Amino acid sequence: MIKSMTGYGRACRSFENREITVEIRSVNNRYLDCTVKLPRIYGFAEDRIKQLVKEHVTRGKVDVFITVVNMAGDAVRISLNRPVLEGYLSAMQTMAADYPVKNDISVTALSRLPDVFLVEKADMDEEAQAQEILTATEEALRQYDAMRAAEGNAMEQDLSNRKAAILDLVAKVEARSPVTVAEYRARLQAKMQEVLASTSIDESRILTEAAVFADKIAVDEETVRLRSHLNQLGNMLSTGGPIGRKLDFLLQEMNREANTIGSKGNDLEQARVVVEIKAELEKIREQTQNIE
Repeated sequence: MIKSMTGYGRACRSFENREITVEIRSVNNRYLDCTVKLPRIYGFAEDRIKQLVKEHVTRGKVDVFITVVNMAGDAVRISLNRPVLEGYLSAMQTMAADYPVKNDISVTALSRLPDVFLVEKADMDEEAQAQEILTATEEALRQYDAMRAAEGNAMEQDLSNRKAAILDLVAKVEARSPVTVAEYRARLQAKMQEVLASTSIDESRILTEAAVFADKIAVDEETVRLRSHLNQLGNMLSTGGPIGRKLDFLLQEMNREANTIGSKGNDLEQARVVVEIKAELEKIREQTQNIE
């Protein structure tokens, strides 16, 4: 099974009067880029969350948003830093006494000064907290993976259809090749008859020229390689897993063969078929940009 690089998952979990919510969303990216945003006091869990995501995802820009709501209100303790506060008050009172300024000291003004409050985390079992956050993250990842798998299934079906369409077009190229040689031989013979008029035509010369032309426009090697690449595409889809980068390289090879066929062709019908092949390859390339 192949997976999309875009997806979304969400999970909520309650633990010791705390409600943990995890949201995961991702978009396309060449490599794995995971960003975790969670309350600072739970920063001890960040590396483990990234490692968990890495076990599920190999490519994409992944954002993990974690919120923890303390239902009991005891997550932190806030108290006055009295030595610092008293220092500020003493300095302000001296300022008011020694200088012609208004003494308008207020609680609001004092609360804005640095280090007036002491903020302390309530005692918590960090390992237990981290485990609960990871459990919620795993639940969100299951939803996230399910969404990516569903989209990947749709892409797999589309790629399989396009693979079949290209194989049909390759068959047309192969069928058209001998017809092109025969038409060239007929045109060559007609031209020689016109030029030489009553003079007899050297049939061996026509055969030689036709053989040279056939060798020049032969696309057998290219169509064989293109079929081989398409077979590899089918194997990748059936095997599944993170095939995005491999598929990107394989598409480069298929485009190279299609371009070579187009450059060798000296036939309008064959050129039209090559254009259709390249159009299908471009649609596959667009899909590949979203495959993990």
